[in-house]
Amino acid sequence: MDLMREIPMTEETNATRHQPCATVDEAILSRRSIRAFLSDPVEDETIREILTLASRAPSGTNTQPWKVHVVRGDVRNQLCDEIITAFIAGDQYSEEYAYAPDPWGEPYLARRRATGWGLYGTLGIEKGDKDKMKAQHARNFGFFDAPVGMFITIDRGLELGSWLDLGLFLQTLMLAARGRGLDTCPQQAFAGFHKIIQNRLAIPADEMVVCGVALGFADMSAPENHFSPGREPVELFARFVDDLATND
Repeated sequence: MDLMREIPMTEETNATRHQPCATVDEAILSRRSIRAFLSDPVEDETIREILTLASRAPSGTNTQPWKVHVVRGDVRNQLCDEIITAFIAGDQYSEEYAYAPDPWGEPYLARRRATGWGLYGTLGIEKGDKDKMKAQHARNFGFFDAPVGMFITIDRGLELGSWLDLGLFLQTLMLAARGRGLDTCPQQAFAGFHKIIQNRLAIPADEMVVCGVALGFADMSAPENHFSPGREPVELFARFVDDLATND
């Protein structure tokens, strides 16, 4: 497989996308945030297999700081309806942790804008169409129709290093899903409705809601699922150091 060439997106169908990935490279290169899922169920045993593999992610001194709360069926549907209602009403939103700097600097702002407008362009949403933008954002809170939702939490007493471990867990989870022909979407947007989630799922007060994760089979008839933002070449983010700097 040519690692310098992106996998073509426009030729994927449900039949090809739902095939298990044959290699780790294929799972990594094909993973992207999916924003439209089929209603096809995912067996609990498959979810457990994915979580078991994800638990093999590294963590400092094997602290394993992750907790996962899985919702499906009526529980998922009722919770999503409640959060969507709150979002539309502009109610109960609050942030427990700062995800983004204020303001964003470069080159990060340009990357965000390119991704946002690339996605909206795929959906036919024009700049300034706030109603359609809000409707698309609301789809977050229905897990983009995925039949399985996960809420990832972490102990409030842990520090930044454990959040690094949590990121490793999330990536491992998403790759394990691709290995089974499934897809995911990590969703920090859910954190803003942590009060509803914590209350309705009886999550202990000493746990913080970090994000949600949608899990299911991608609907490749949806145009947004063929959008995949590019990545910077290695030369722009890595340097090979051949000599130590002097202290003059």
